[in-house]
Amino acid sequence: MQRKFLSNLAFLLFLNLLVKPFWIFGIDRAVQNEVGAEMYGSYFALFNFAFILNVFLDLGISNFNNRNVSQHEHLLGKYFPRIVALRLLLAVGYFIICLAVGIIMDYSEHQLRMLALLCFNQFILSSILFLRSNIAGLQLFKMDSLISVMDRLLMIISCGWVLFFMERAVPFRIEWFIYMQTFAYVSTALFALVLILKKGGPFIIKWNWAMLILILKQSLPFALLILLMSIYGRVDSVLLERLLVDGKQQTGIYAQAFRLLDASNMIAYLFAVLLLPMFSRMLKLKEDVGPLVQMASKLILIPAFSLGVVCWFYATDLMSLLYDNHAVESGRILSLLMFSLIPMSGAYIIGTLLTANGSLKYLNTIALTSVIFSLSLNFILIPKLGAYGAALTCLFTQSIAFVLQIILAMKLFNFRPNKNTFIIIAVSFLILATGFFTSTYSVLIGGLLTLGTGGVLTVLALIPDIQLIRKLRENTVQNN
Repeated sequence: MQRKFLSNLAFLLFLNLLVKPFWIFGIDRAVQNEVGAEMYGSYFALFNFAFILNVFLDLGISNFNNRNVSQHEHLLGKYFPRIVALRLLLAVGYFIICLAVGIIMDYSEHQLRMLALLCFNQFILSSILFLRSNIAGLQLFKMDSLISVMDRLLMIISCGWVLFFMERAVPFRIEWFIYMQTFAYVSTALFALVLILKKGGPFIIKWNWAMLILILKQSLPFALLILLMSIYGRVDSVLLERLLVDGKQQTGIYAQAFRLLDASNMIAYLFAVLLLPMFSRMLKLKEDVGPLVQMASKLILIPAFSLGVVCWFYATDLMSLLYDNHAVESGRILSLLMFSLIPMSGAYIIGTLLTANGSLKYLNTIALTSVIFSLSLNFILIPKLGAYGAALTCLFTQSIAFVLQIILAMKLFNFRPNKNTFIIIAVSFLILATGFFTSTYSVLIGGLLTLGTGGVLTVLALIPDIQLIRKLRENTVQNN
């Protein structure tokens, strides 16, 4: 299982590192430079508002479906047409809730129109994730990897043409950006649907209310967890835009730094996509998940710490390279946000394990605690410190959530500190020392030296796991 995890992870990382950096730093960044911090800040706040509430589009069905199809592949044909029917019903409720809350929050008419478009995009994106949950549940990881980058690839082609090659009589508008997202999401969803139909055969939407209610009851704990995690992970930009007089500009400045965190966080999210069906199957077969957890932790935490160190020492330099304005302000925010990547990355591993184990009651308690902490701290710090206060809140909240998840995992799985824990701590000190001694160099030299040190140390830390994988491979050959 470890060997399968590594091979699929390598393919998934290759595709995402090939496509998504072009999307984030070539397209998304260029859009913000074109439209300005204030207009992009308005879009960013609305996007996160729609993102937080998109739980009502899914109500945890995708995670529930991934876990169940991983353990019982024959359920695909039974669940798929019924879940599609349920999702169409939920979409109507989602649109009503979003627009109603938007009116209550006193969004302008222009903002409400943008919100309606973003809600539709969230519906299509959520549908893609549901379709991918079926594909991943069938262990078709390589195809799932291809679909994971397809929408971004289409955005790079379409938006890149308009930004860099097409002659325009008027400046680029943020609405164009949203329209291109719609095109990319719809195209990707149709491709994934065709693949599902090929594997599961044609289907007819079925309104079996008894089964729909049963699925909804079983998925609601997933939905609550997603909602709570979305709130403490994304509410900062929404509050920034609403609480401050210059909220749109502050949100735009925050978005400049958050873009790097979001880009790095995508890699951590990919771990969770692969780990959930693997953990689910291993727990069903009563296999020891400890070695996979240890290997995944070293794979993700050491690079995350390396990125955090680089962004701490070179935050302003990086922002100056990427953006036309507000480099100093966004640099201060970046230095905090990128250290948030460490607990966020770790939570993708431990939280995924706890989800696969069905420990949703405990996870929801942790998430609710994090929401209360996040909202309280944001309401205190944002009026005083602006975007910097939101960054402080993000770091503290993510750290608390990760620590609580570790404590829970140690209790449920009897995990104890071992040599892997000390390896990660020792490697982190070495990376920090490298960053400190190279901080007088340029961002190119110092940053590459620090990241290179982190990469080498990651490989060295994985040597025990590589040896174990080789043994598993030899045993497989002998058994065949």
